[in-house]
Amino acid sequence: MSPPRRPPAMSDVAALAGVSHQTVSRVLNGHLSVRPETRERVLQAIADLGYRRNSAARALVTRRTGTVGVVTSTGSLFGPSSSLLAVEEAARDAGYFVSVASVAHWERAALDRALDHFLSQGVEGVIVMADHDRAIEAVVGFDTAVPVIMLGPAATAHPDLMVIGVDQQLGGRLATRHLLDLGHTQVLHVSGPADWPGARARVEGWRTELQAAGLDPGDPLPGDWSPDRGYEVGTTLVREGLPSAVFTTNDHMALGLLRAFAEAGVRVPQDVSVVGFDDIHGSDHFHPPLTTVRQDFRTLGQRCMAALLAAIAEDEDVLLDPVEPLLVVRASSGPPRQGR
Repeated sequence: MSPPRRPPAMSDVAALAGVSHQTVSRVLNGHLSVRPETRERVLQAIADLGYRRNSAARALVTRRTGTVGVVTSTGSLFGPSSSLLAVEEAARDAGYFVSVASVAHWERAALDRALDHFLSQGVEGVIVMADHDRAIEAVVGFDTAVPVIMLGPAATAHPDLMVIGVDQQLGGRLATRHLLDLGHTQVLHVSGPADWPGARARVEGWRTELQAAGLDPGDPLPGDWSPDRGYEVGTTLVREGLPSAVFTTNDHMALGLLRAFAEAGVRVPQDVSVVGFDDIHGSDHFHPPLTTVRQDFRTLGQRCMAALLAAIAEDEDVLLDPVEPLLVVRASSGPPRQGR
């Protein structure tokens, strides 16, 4: 009977990647001094060998647990769930484990319980996915001995918060500018809930572009993120009069809008153009495929972890640059019908 094979060690990773033992350690500990190509080589060697570090031994030697805490809300909205997945991936790439605490309601007591849970695990830092006003209010004054990064709308500003997020206002401008460039002069916006800063930022982007073009934006129609609300808006527009173009603050409302238009025989984009926001999985299979604004969650997760690691290292230069969204043009948008 052959002796059991020993598990791969850090020295094996170093040999396969062609780097020093210290370089592997730096990659595992999230040091930013490692060149990207070297880091990728080390991570590939770790994956090929199936290396797993001994976290208990590491904690004894370094007094660091290699764990970060993430507070998020319960629910299945595309943005928060995609952000969580991106942060988990970025943390793994940096050699960290993620402990997640979900809160049903953004209240200070719920955050305090999550913090107590994290501190009992010895987390090195905390990321709070705060996506609406109550969340931000709860995070302000979040008293902890470890760094806290808030992942939320880039426009959120508070002297006591370190915030990183997607530039939602730019996303609203990109969507509106696209429709203006096509020749539309009437762009209706279906907004998100008023207590979500990201939704307000998208409204501001829409309004800014229309005003810059010398057009009166009027008021947006209130929405709630759901396809049901999009369908309701669509049936109302069919009954009361169609605009030249509609920009919805997320793809799910665009989906409901497209169904209402299809049932009424309204052609998209021949009769009305539709642009969404998020680029959810499957939006390229809507009928017609949806023009939308894509949020780069992978880059968001990487920047969030980089900022947290810099804060953990007590680096004075914690970069909080917002992530720029990208316009994805598909078949749901086109020039306005002649005569409109």
